[in-house]
Amino acid sequence: MSGVSGHQDVDIDLGQLVRAVWARRLKVLAITALGAGIAFTGAKMISPKYRSETRILIEPRAPAFANAQVNDANAGPLLDELNIASQVQLLQSSDLIKQVINGQKLYDLPEFDAAANGSALTDILVALHLKKNPYENPPEERVIDAFMERLQVYQVPGSRVIGITFTSKDPKLAATIPNAMAGVYLATQSGAKLDSNSEATRWLEPEIENLRQKVNDAEQKVAEYRAVHGLLPTNGGSNFATQQLNDISAELTRVRGERANAEARAQSVRNALASGQPSDTLQDIMSSQSIQRLKSTESGLQSQISDLQTSLLNNHPRLKSLRAQLSDIKAQIRQETQKILASIENEAKVSAVRQKELEQQADKLKANSAQAGEDEVGLNALTREATAQRQLLETYLSRYREAASRSDKNSSPADARIVSKAIQPVDPYFPKVLPIVIVAAFATFTMTSIVIMLAELFSGRALRPVEPPEEKVVREEAEEPEATTAGSARRVATPSLLATPADEEPVAEPVEEERAVETNEFSIASVSDYLRGSRAPLAIAISPTGNDGSAATVSLVRKLAEDGSRIILVDMTGSGLPSDLMAEDRNMLGITDLLCGDAAFGDTIHGDSRSDAHFIPQGISDPRRAMRGADRLSLLLDALVSAYDLVIVECGAADVAGVSRLTQSKDVEIILSMPEIVEQEFVTAMTEFEAAGYGRVVLMSDSDEPLESPISRHAA
Repeated sequence: MSGVSGHQDVDIDLGQLVRAVWARRLKVLAITALGAGIAFTGAKMISPKYRSETRILIEPRAPAFANAQVNDANAGPLLDELNIASQVQLLQSSDLIKQVINGQKLYDLPEFDAAANGSALTDILVALHLKKNPYENPPEERVIDAFMERLQVYQVPGSRVIGITFTSKDPKLAATIPNAMAGVYLATQSGAKLDSNSEATRWLEPEIENLRQKVNDAEQKVAEYRAVHGLLPTNGGSNFATQQLNDISAELTRVRGERANAEARAQSVRNALASGQPSDTLQDIMSSQSIQRLKSTESGLQSQISDLQTSLLNNHPRLKSLRAQLSDIKAQIRQETQKILASIENEAKVSAVRQKELEQQADKLKANSAQAGEDEVGLNALTREATAQRQLLETYLSRYREAASRSDKNSSPADARIVSKAIQPVDPYFPKVLPIVIVAAFATFTMTSIVIMLAELFSGRALRPVEPPEEKVVREEAEEPEATTAGSARRVATPSLLATPADEEPVAEPVEEERAVETNEFSIASVSDYLRGSRAPLAIAISPTGNDGSAATVSLVRKLAEDGSRIILVDMTGSGLPSDLMAEDRNMLGITDLLCGDAAFGDTIHGDSRSDAHFIPQGISDPRRAMRGADRLSLLLDALVSAYDLVIVECGAADVAGVSRLTQSKDVEIILSMPEIVEQEFVTAMTEFEAAGYGRVVLMSDSDEPLESPISRHAA
């Protein structure tokens, strides 16, 4: 390929592809116009086809005199989903189609004769035995096949409506056929109801005559049985003997009650007379008018005696006369009480005699009632048979009258009605000239453009070489101005935002080219494997030796992202070196803007320019003002932990006090990023963090220089 070496990576130049198409725009437009013209000519040469549709609603329909209960009983099976599907199949039946074909005389139309519409292609396919010869089928079958090809019957989804669609070259015929099919279908359904009613009446007539004779015989047997056994009916529904026994039992109960009542009243009067108690407390004594008059006279005499005793002596003749009258009145009261007692005793005796007579009558009637009960068993059997025959006769008569009332064709409408009739279409259903031309023009334009682009790709003119990442980094660093003097040391301590004084501004330091990953146990690859294996949600990177440690942390983040981890780096260094390495623009919103409230949380998260990792840069706000809200750092880290597999916070040269401001938990990974290990600095940092309770301290170093004293794997 031109301009590209055989072993060099290449990329597709999209701009060159677009320019190539634009350079040949006249040719593309000409080919597009030619394709549109061919499509227009072909669409005009095709014979137009017209389509029209009739819609039928399946619903229960009964005569006007039918009640609502009958309609509701038939609505269930009629409106079933399977029943609607069955009606669709019925509309496509051969018998119904034959009636429409014969009624419309379609066998005379050349459109419905496949043999008459043969073409040269059809003759070739028949000669090669790739298609069946249409003349082998009878003419009637050929017409039916052609009719079925143009017919479409379907159920409208979610409804009980059936659509009948027909396609024809004749617009009038396209509207006539669906309407004719709907008419034949309704007539067939109505005729089926009439046939059913006629068959019902023919079967019911002899059955009704037979049942009438059976009902008469059964009722005659019931009447004869009653007369023979004396089971005369009463108003209560029982026989005469049972009714008499019930009446005698009721009267006997009443007489027994009256006798007991009279005896109790007489006994109470006798007790009162024997004990000398006043009789005016008894109901029977006080209800007597004679007693009431005597009591009234007695009360008057006692009143006069009381009045005269105040003015006369006890032996006065007037007082003696009144006392004599009072004694006569009391004697009369006792005599009247005896008469009342005798009357009550006579009443009790009469009740006893009446009771004895009723008991004798009840004994006789019990025997008669028992015999009547035995005879009534046979009567009940005859009555049940007569009732069953009568009910069956009434049912047959009701059905016969209903079937006879529906013998007229107008009284048995089909369980369907036309809701939309087909009308003669004006515009053809096929072909649609304008859509065909538009689609053909678009397809032609697309295919022509694709051919031109493929030609550019195969020629190599649309390919461009890709610069390796290492060369790009070297070239960018070569273009950057020198930031340090010739005599400065290579390792410069990088302050952290967590430890930056209020009056000190962070100073950015350049970083050397990223070191290659070593194969020792403290390399970036080893630490990456360790973090993925431990599944730690949060890691805090400390760079005691300066910017080279921060650069190594960036390499660790990219290594984890390359291995498929969802990872984010938070730049808490004072120099902002991780932000410079990962960001395309230094002036990005970051952690300081978030803490100052100048940016939203989502606006501070950015993607790494050289990997799939994310990072939150240092930001452009004042670090001193930002660190006043350092208490919110733990909340921000918790939110990031819930969204990412691992969150790494690069703190620069931070101490234990600064790290404790990030999180109160000690169960975090502490990474000491030291590309060149300085044993004293490492031991000091490790000792401080372990003394503060951080037991998971990891050393990350790509140096192959041996340490002066061994470092345990636990510390690393």
